[in-house]
Amino acid sequence: MRHRLEYVIVRALVAIVRVTPGPIVRGVGTVLGLTFYTIDGAHRRIALRNLETAFPSRPDAERRAIARAAFAHFGRLLFELLQFSTLSPQQMLARVEFDGEERARHAYAQGKGVLFITGHFGFWELHAVVHGVKIEPIGLLARALDNPHLNQLLEDIRQSTGNTVVYRRGTIRRVMRTLQAGHGVAVLIDQHIMSRDAIYVDFFERPAATTSAVAALALRTGAPVVPVFALPLGHGRYRLIYEHQVEPPRADSPDAVREFTQRCTDVLEMYVRRHPELWLWMHRRWRDDGPTNDGEVEALGDDEK
Repeated sequence: MRHRLEYVIVRALVAIVRVTPGPIVRGVGTVLGLTFYTIDGAHRRIALRNLETAFPSRPDAERRAIARAAFAHFGRLLFELLQFSTLSPQQMLARVEFDGEERARHAYAQGKGVLFITGHFGFWELHAVVHGVKIEPIGLLARALDNPHLNQLLEDIRQSTGNTVVYRRGTIRRVMRTLQAGHGVAVLIDQHIMSRDAIYVDFFERPAATTSAVAALALRTGAPVVPVFALPLGHGRYRLIYEHQVEPPRADSPDAVREFTQRCTDVLEMYVRRHPELWLWMHRRWRDDGPTNDGEVEALGDDEK
């Protein structure tokens, strides 16, 4: 019953935001995010601890301001994603500008598929949807939501422009086939995970359990790795950025997978440092109790290795 009630509420929100002016949608999202900052003490404390880890020299008041801004951002993200999903492909393209599109097309032209990496940063879901319109549909590695009704709704949004959602079972085979066909796969690399592909690399100068699957696949297939980010421009517009390819380590590197994973993580950290209010500080990224099982990029499951 709870799952169905949640689904009914979200479907009602979709109907409402479809006919609601953008400024009101963003305002309501901001209020929702700030409300959760106030009442969700557990996640507020996680965010503040993470910010203290990442920015130990910044004043406490500044870290609290970043945390509030992050909660507000994710409230807006929810409402803007719901409204964005009601647009036609042409309307979507009218709201975005592209930075580095030629880098993505050059990566495809190499004929080995492309691994697009990002994190829970900015408007990553919108980037994936628009990529399917502007360039070509891609495969999205994801962990299913606990609520199957909401998961189906999110899957419909992700696949509305031709993308394919890839869940854990059989992932490695599907990713390999996608890359061999010359297509793209998008992976989130910023969640603390527990699986045999977990590897510790530095994130904000502290070890964090990170998937090594991206590096391993890139080294095995030769697929280029392209970081992607989606930034808000204000007034319901977005900048979608394709960064330069992450250079692989030398073939004779003694620990190529770890080195490659670190390079990918460094690019994400660079963006989080530039725009800390756009990252998911509410997630326990650094843990002393070892990896745990809630990472989306855990999609490359143990049964496939």
